[in-house]
Amino acid sequence: MLIRALTRPGDGVIIQPPVYRPFFTVVRNNDRKLIENPLYFDGRKYRMDLEQLGKQLEADVKLLILCSPHNPVGRVWTREELLALGQLCLEHEIVVISDEIHSDLVFPGNQHTVLASLSPELAQNCVVCNAPSKTFNIAGIQASNVIIPNEKIRQAYRQVLRTSGLALPNVFAVAAVEAAYTGGEAWLEELLIYLQANYHFLKSFIEEHLPQIKVIEPEGTYLVWLDCRGLGLDDQQLDASIREKAGLLLESGPIFGNDGSGFQRINIACPRQVLVEALQRLHKAFR
Repeated sequence: MLIRALTRPGDGVIIQPPVYRPFFTVVRNNDRKLIENPLYFDGRKYRMDLEQLGKQLEADVKLLILCSPHNPVGRVWTREELLALGQLCLEHEIVVISDEIHSDLVFPGNQHTVLASLSPELAQNCVVCNAPSKTFNIAGIQASNVIIPNEKIRQAYRQVLRTSGLALPNVFAVAAVEAAYTGGEAWLEELLIYLQANYHFLKSFIEEHLPQIKVIEPEGTYLVWLDCRGLGLDDQQLDASIREKAGLLLESGPIFGNDGSGFQRINIACPRQVLVEALQRLHKAFR
């Protein structure tokens, strides 16, 4: 709905793959021009390619969709990185939709920065989207927050909401959101400890038993990006082996864009015994 409110068919919308699959479809399904600004991977960590982005923004671009923290690579963008991105978009009058749905799920040593908090100018040039759904595992209630400081953008978005017949959330969603945000902090703190322990278990298991696979350390989210290129398989062979030999369903890297080729995404937000069994199956399939 933001794309419909802020762009016209044929306008350019930039995304930064490998990235959450619906970013691709929401642009294409609304007849906008998809422009990819791939993240740069140095073999250990992903970074934004701001040099290329500066050139791309000179084209007929109206929007940039930012994933912050990033799914699937697990980056929690630093204040400096976000400032650099925001300044480029300000200079070229490009509005940023900042998807911050994983912002509560950040590991120690990292700090999430809300894009709109960086400056009054950036606040007027962005839309921040977040939700309790990932944090508290309540996606089924279908409630989210869209924060729009800019009055003109807000009114344009509200008009699309009204024409779609979606003026109000349902009463159960309101109750769940209020309960999560007012009473869920202690639970969330325990969850983050558990998730980090799950990650450390996964990392040590793979290093010991499957050294051909490289684990990209997540700074946030409950999703881990696995570099499986060392197994020497193409994407179809890799998917088939994981599905048929290991009996697992991971997320195939290419669904996050061409830059995801050779990678897999695994969800570690599960009881430890489930993760143990999954990794043992993976080991059996590839040992």
